Formats: sequence, C-alpha cells, structure tokens
Amino acid sequence: MGGWQPLPDDLPPEVRHFVEQLRLLKDRTGLSLVALGARTAYSKSSWHRYLNAGQPPPRQAVAALCRIAGLPDTEAERFTVRWEMAVQAWPRPATVPAGGDDGGHGGRTGEEYEDDPTLPWWDTPPEENARGRSRWLLWTAVLLLLLTALVGVVGTVAFG
Repeated sequence: MGGWQPLPDDLPPEVRHFVEQLRLLKDRTGLSLVALGARTAYSKSSWHRYLNAGQPPPRQAVAALCRIAGLPDTEAERFTVRWEMAVQAWPRPATVPAGGDDGGHGGRTGEEYEDDPTLPWWDTPPEENARGRSRWLLWTAVLLLLLTALVGVVGTVAFG
C-alpha cells in the first residue's frame, strides 16, 4: 500500500483490517479515485474518506467496489461481513457540548443513532427519516384525493 497515508494508530483492529482490505480492493481495480467515483454513485471525496478511515462507507459503496473489482459472490459476501464488523467497531464522533462548534450537525452524536450495524450512524436519525416519510405520504394522499375529486367532476360534466 505504498501511496496510502498511514491509518490512525487508535483504530480498532476490525476497522483497520477492513480499510486495509478496502484499499487493496481499490488498488486491484487500477482506478484512480476520480475514475472510481465516476463508476460508482460515490464521489472522489467520499472514496477518499472511506479509504482513509475518516468515515465508514455505506454497504452499497462496498458492493459497488466488489463488483468493479470482479470479486466472485462468495468473496463479496465475506467482504460484506468484514464491513459489518468494521461498522460495529467504527469510532463514533466525540460528543460536542451544546452550543459548541459541531460542524452544523445540531449537537447530534453517534450515540443518538439506532444501534443497528446496517444503518450508518452518520446519516439522518431514524426518527427524522420517519417524520419525513409521514409528511410525504400525507401529501401524496391529499394529492391523490384531489385528483380523484377532479376526475369525478370532469367525468360528471363530460358525461352528464
């Protein structure tokens, strides 16, 4: 791994092993980060964070890299297991005191997220996702009701 910057010394062994394997897999593709970003749904800067242990990659990013690297299904499944172990052990961001500089995240920390290894802790909290889905469903229902009423009025006028 000649061109890679050293990983932090305090990384848990599962995370270190996973990131090292991820780097080897990326090197196996022969692609630059720009080219890897172009072939996946993840940007160059995202891949940079994933490959330097700054942030755990989403499961889909790992699956995309496995596919691009041409891993057989059994090896890709093993890689997914490594990902699950790494995500469980991944260091959470430090708690920021209320009113402190939290990078615009409203003081949220990793501990506030559901303890599910398949849900990334860096994404929106589950309760905010549920609230957004509820609003979307409500608006969809209202629009469908209005559309149904409109079709009924047009049908009544057209067919008397």
